[in-house]
Amino acid sequence: MNYSDKPWLKSYKLGPYKLKASCRPYPVEPLWKVLDNAADTGGGKTALQMGDQTMSYKKLREQADALAFALAGMGIRRGDRVCLFLPNRIEFVVGDWGIIKAGAATVPTSTMRTDEGLLHELSQSGARAVICCEADLPRVLALKAKTAFENVIVVPDTGSEGLKNETPGEGIFEFNQLIRENLGKTVSVDIDPMNDLCELSFTGGATGLPKGVMITHFNRYANLLHGLGWMMEPLSRGIIGKSSVFITIPLFHSYGHALIHMAAYWSLRVLIAPDPRDIENIVNTIREHRPFLIPTIPTQLMRIGKYKIGRVNCLFFSGSAPLPDSVREAVSKDMGNPIGEGYGLTETAPIATLNPSAFSKITGFMSKEKRGLGLPVPDTDFRVEDPATGEDVPFGETGEIVIRGPQVMKGYWPDASGLTEDGWFHTGDLGYMDNEGFFYVTDRIKDMINVSGLKVYSTKVDDVIFHHPGVQMVVTIGVPDPDREGSERVVAIVRAKEEFAGKIPEEEIINLCREKLAPYEVPRIVVFKDDLPMTVTGKLWKKELREEFKDILRKKE
Repeated sequence: MNYSDKPWLKSYKLGPYKLKASCRPYPVEPLWKVLDNAADTGGGKTALQMGDQTMSYKKLREQADALAFALAGMGIRRGDRVCLFLPNRIEFVVGDWGIIKAGAATVPTSTMRTDEGLLHELSQSGARAVICCEADLPRVLALKAKTAFENVIVVPDTGSEGLKNETPGEGIFEFNQLIRENLGKTVSVDIDPMNDLCELSFTGGATGLPKGVMITHFNRYANLLHGLGWMMEPLSRGIIGKSSVFITIPLFHSYGHALIHMAAYWSLRVLIAPDPRDIENIVNTIREHRPFLIPTIPTQLMRIGKYKIGRVNCLFFSGSAPLPDSVREAVSKDMGNPIGEGYGLTETAPIATLNPSAFSKITGFMSKEKRGLGLPVPDTDFRVEDPATGEDVPFGETGEIVIRGPQVMKGYWPDASGLTEDGWFHTGDLGYMDNEGFFYVTDRIKDMINVSGLKVYSTKVDDVIFHHPGVQMVVTIGVPDPDREGSERVVAIVRAKEEFAGKIPEEEIINLCREKLAPYEVPRIVVFKDDLPMTVTGKLWKKELREEFKDILRKKE
């Protein structure tokens, strides 16, 4: 048996229910049809909620249509790009649907981007318009002369009825005014779902210049069927139009952006966390609203765990990076529910695998969950190959994960590069598949540490250190070994819990690793820091840490 036999199909189960082996035929229609369907079938249902602000699906469609009409009036045409430079707020969702309805592609961008990063995304995408908050308008206008955008749509500051500057200037429009002036108007754009983009997201900024990922209407629509539509289909009658999803992650990120569309696909109410870093507010929202689904990232769960939420009938789901077992166990024990996991990338729109076993357990269909990042979603091919030879490795052995499927990107902007001739995408992630078809990611190729030719997986070291009761966060990196050219030494950088700050000896962490790891995997140095650098997507930023600690060994010796 090999990967082409798709051994994971035998594990397509939600407890006693057999999950579909295929989602074909996939809709070949514009993505905005998802919003229109939700408004047609349940327009009065709440689509969005952030604090005291709410918006129904009917109103969301009306405002998206109005914005699309306004964009068309500015000259935005099919195939153009519009930069959505907004924090988590309801206007982000309206803006996204409005851009898509205008036939353009959304370029979702973090407000935490540096001016250099923002300039790169604006210039590379060729965005013709920008939607931003009033507070960020000066930053945007400062870059106008170096980019192609012609118009700026400005969202007033939170709690403000309008812009503070009542005469903002030529080519600058107020978001709410555009909506009011164009309510009841629509624009009709012919879309080629297989080729036209709905999203152009830039990824890879932590490792180099970000690359634009071209996601077509078809890619994203197919992935909507791969998500809840596949894994929870046996329970869909109790979920569609009746449940809620709490988006705690940045909406500009491919994970959060896709959730907007996925929620509309099943007419779910979306609760939006204004600040993904405000864990106390996230915890309070969970306690008050008890949402059905709570997608998170590992760094959030590391901090959520200390609040002791208690038993809640919510489905937590972790993505974007591997979740350490100790964090999973602590949070699951507190809340009484398992934590689901999946795997994906911006390039896979973004879902590539899902683990139905956690959901089986919470619904009472399964007494024990299966760990790991789960199974390839329907109609998605997976292989694990030796990066050196390109040959498939046996089941259970580690290699590079390679993916092909209907959700895989059209390619990298602008020339659709990044895929093999037959459509395979090399992820750069190292992992393996067990005999039941469950996949596990062990590391990024670039993060694997080379100790005298021996492979050390940084996530494996992290998992061991996380079992220390005083550790809140840890990131393991490799730094050049001054004594052995071409070799690295293992360095663990730890953020202790508040009550343990300054109380954990370095040797205590090293001894813990000696008990669980091979000698060459044990960190030679443990460094304690109060703050660990994060990327704009909430991941621990290994590149910055490697730069900071590249000379640490010489200083130690």
